[in-house]
Amino acid sequence: MKRGIMNYLRSFIPWLVFAAVASFGWQWGALAALVVSVVLLVADRAAGLAPGARLLEYGTIVFFVALAILAFARPDSGLQHYGGALSTGWLALIAWVSIAVRRPFTLPIARKMAPPEVWATPLFLRINVVITAAWALSFTLTSAAQAAVTAYDLGLLVSLPLQIAGFVLPIRFTAVYPDRARARFQRQAGPDIQEGMAA
Repeated sequence: MKRGIMNYLRSFIPWLVFAAVASFGWQWGALAALVVSVVLLVADRAAGLAPGARLLEYGTIVFFVALAILAFARPDSGLQHYGGALSTGWLALIAWVSIAVRRPFTLPIARKMAPPEVWATPLFLRINVVITAAWALSFTLTSAAQAAVTAYDLGLLVSLPLQIAGFVLPIRFTAVYPDRARARFQRQAGPDIQEGMAA
């Protein structure tokens, strides 16, 4: 479970870097996050991970390229105050689009923890669709909440717990759902289909 959680957290490192560095200027946060995004993608390629179906990684790079350009061109833009809402909103978009094209963004992460023989099974895909939907819903709600916090100037004491909850809740769901889904599938399918169902 711990290894699985770390794999998910690794995928969001650029966003955490942006949140941390943006306090020194949103343009520097965007630039730092972009550099980290590219480094992580190159590291994955060097480790032999396939480049396909990596919507989260490519989407992250696109976002921070666009944000860095905007932030350096218009450093005083009012959008800088909506960095949290924009970030989680973009993550929500990536997640929903990945479901729509049947490439849930959690698939590459799950494949690091599952044997190749289960990657093409309907159960493996279904588990990842549900988990990705949980992340997408969390990001959508967090983005809307963050926009409201900024609009009404509610401050960090409200914003920070929302950001934390936006990640902790789907992480918790991700940790417990696969085992429950496999157990339910095995009860329905019978004892003959009990091997190789790891996600």
